[in-house]
Amino acid sequence: MTDPRVKKLAQVLVNYSLELQPGEQFYLQTGPLANELSLAVYEEAVKAGAHVFTRCAIPGTDEIFFKYARDEQLDYVSPLITYIVENFNAHLIIGADENTRALSAVDSTRQQRASRASAALFSTMLERIARRDYKWCYTVYPTNAYAMEADMSLSDYRDFVFQAGLLHLDDPVEAWRQEGERQRRIIGWLDGRDQVTIKGANIDLRLSIKGRRFVGASGKENFPDGEVFTGPVEESVNGWVRFSYPAIFSGREVTNIELWFEDGKVVKEQADKGGELLTGLLNTDSGARYLGEWGIGTNYGIQRFTKNMLFDEKIGGTIHLAVGASLRETGGQNESGLHWDMLCDMAESEIVIDGDLFYKNGKFVPGVLGE
Repeated sequence: MTDPRVKKLAQVLVNYSLELQPGEQFYLQTGPLANELSLAVYEEAVKAGAHVFTRCAIPGTDEIFFKYARDEQLDYVSPLITYIVENFNAHLIIGADENTRALSAVDSTRQQRASRASAALFSTMLERIARRDYKWCYTVYPTNAYAMEADMSLSDYRDFVFQAGLLHLDDPVEAWRQEGERQRRIIGWLDGRDQVTIKGANIDLRLSIKGRRFVGASGKENFPDGEVFTGPVEESVNGWVRFSYPAIFSGREVTNIELWFEDGKVVKEQADKGGELLTGLLNTDSGARYLGEWGIGTNYGIQRFTKNMLFDEKIGGTIHLAVGASLRETGGQNESGLHWDMLCDMAESEIVIDGDLFYKNGKFVPGVLGE
């Protein structure tokens, strides 16, 4: 019997997150373990009048590809995927890994080469997303692999996933709209600001947000959601940060990352574990050592680290920084084949913007929310 929360999730994704309309071309990218959710989404999309194209990944193919592909295969960009990115109206990815560490033994330089090859297409996708010309959303279906990463049983992890999406409420869409309104008040306070100073046990960083836009995330491009983010002025970032949570890339953990910035660029990096991978990714291309995003988690209903950034970057009381590509809707200009989020605990910290206290010890100060 289908979990009623799965049907509710499908309805929210199709009708709220993507707002599918009759005649729109919709790309559903999924995996076999998500069959329950995939079918529910497919049904809702057909009912909405969309033309649905589905791709169900075969587990293990990425590992085979990165182990054995020749250089010309790594450099190849699919004309089918290119057509979808350039012409389709909507795209939903349902993550449903059966092994989150499947690529842990793969040579990361091969992944970097493939990322460089697709950088231009990635940029096109970001530009269309920024215009809302390409409606994009990412979610996950609870699997044993994700549950084990989070140190939870599958049953408890399912509850965690659905509650993080507010699907336990009678009207989750209204709850996400209210979250969007709360985020708009935060963004209103930030509008027109310039100089940001972030200081705490794990961070001493200065950056500019002059001329950049903050975007509220309330269940449209990620589900579940809960953050406000922008693209810092590329050459404005100076200082140091330590990421107190592990950063995950293709199933590999890089722990206790420290980055030093000068005039926007990472000039020094170190990590307790995975330092070679960290340096390799930062050398992906000329934009990989610059920040593409600064985000602030606003979902105080998510309070545990699960090694999945869909949830972790939303944790209330944290910020995240992404090296690599800027998100175009923020006005960010950095281009890269990499966009890698890293999470920083803000329990003992403060953020001051243009001399005004904005955030302290993991909370927005009352005036920011109009309280």
